[in-house]
Amino acid sequence: MGNKLMTLAQVSAFQPAQERKLFSAQHEEIRQGATTDVYFVKTQEILEKYDLNDTIVAAEIFARRAGVLAGVPEVLGLFAESSVEIWSLQEGQAFAPKEVVMQIRGKYSEIGIYETPLLGILASSSGWASAAQEAKTVAGDKPVLCFGARHVHPAVAPVMERAALIGGADGASCILGAKLLGQEPAGTVPHAIFLIMGDSVKVAKAYHETMPSGEPRTVLVDTFKDEAEEALRVAEALGSNLQGIRLDTPSERGGVTPELVKEIRGRLNQKGFSHVQIFVSGGLTPEKINLLKEAGADAFGVGSYISAAAPIDMTMDIKEVAGKPVAKRGRIPGLRPNQRLCKIK
Repeated sequence: MGNKLMTLAQVSAFQPAQERKLFSAQHEEIRQGATTDVYFVKTQEILEKYDLNDTIVAAEIFARRAGVLAGVPEVLGLFAESSVEIWSLQEGQAFAPKEVVMQIRGKYSEIGIYETPLLGILASSSGWASAAQEAKTVAGDKPVLCFGARHVHPAVAPVMERAALIGGADGASCILGAKLLGQEPAGTVPHAIFLIMGDSVKVAKAYHETMPSGEPRTVLVDTFKDEAEEALRVAEALGSNLQGIRLDTPSERGGVTPELVKEIRGRLNQKGFSHVQIFVSGGLTPEKINLLKEAGADAFGVGSYISAAAPIDMTMDIKEVAGKPVAKRGRIPGLRPNQRLCKIK
C-alpha cells in the first residue's frame, strides 16, 4: 500500500474527512496506519533515513494470561498486501500465560506500522472469546447466545459477537456478527413491542402469526404481570407451538432468581407444558448461569459479561534482526519454539 503513513509529515497532512458521521476507523484507515501509535511512524522515518527500514526481523507475540485465541483472520487481512510470513495458533485454540501465539517474519517496513492494530485485534477478540468460553463451559449442553452488541460501540459489535461464537457461544443476536461466521442471528422481540401492544398474549399470538415457521416461538413473560402467571397465559394461548418463555426480570424486581425459575418450571409442568423451555437473560455471569441451570433454566442470553470482558494483553517482541537472535533485557534472545504454531501466510 503506497499510502501508508510512514513519516511525521504524512501524519501531519492526514486529516479525517470533516463530513464523516461516525468516528470509528474505516478499514482503509486501519490498513493505512491511522490507528497506530505515532512512535512507530517516527521509527519508520528514522530507519528509512539510515537505509534500515527493510531490515528482516522476526517477532513473536505472547499473551499475559490464558485464554482463547480470536482475531486471526483480521490479522491476515491487515497483512494481506505484504510479503511477511506468519505462524499462528489456530483461531479458537486455548493458550497458556506467556505462550507464544503468533510469530511474524519479514521486512520491518511491512511489520512495524501494524504492531498497534495487530495487538489490539488479538487482545480484544481473545478477551471476548475467552469470556464466551467461560459462560459456555458452565452452561454445558445448554445453549448460550451472545446478547452483547448493545454494550459496545457499533463499529466493534460484530467483531465482539463473532469472537463470542469462536469462543463457544451457540448464537449471536448482532446481524453482522452472526453473518460473519455464516450463521443466522438469534433472538425474538424486545419489551418495546409488549409495551406498544399492551398484552403479552396478544404479542405471542402476533409473533406466531407473523414470523416464519423456522423461527422459535419464545416469548418474554416479565413485562406486565407475575412471570409465572404470564408464562401460563402464553403457554395456554400457543399450546404446542410455544417453544419457550424468556425471563429478563429487571434488577429493580430482584432479577431472575433460581427460585423464580423453579416455580415457573413446576407450574408449567403441572399444566402439561413440560415442553416449554425457560430462556433466561439479564446480567448473567458464569456463577449465575450455574445456579439457574441447576434450577431448571434451559438456555442463556449473555451480554455484558462477554462484551465487558477485559482484553487479554498481548506483547510483541522482536527476537531476530537480520538473522541474529536478539532480545531486550529480561527476555532470552531468539524465537521461542512452539510446536502448536502453523504457518498461515
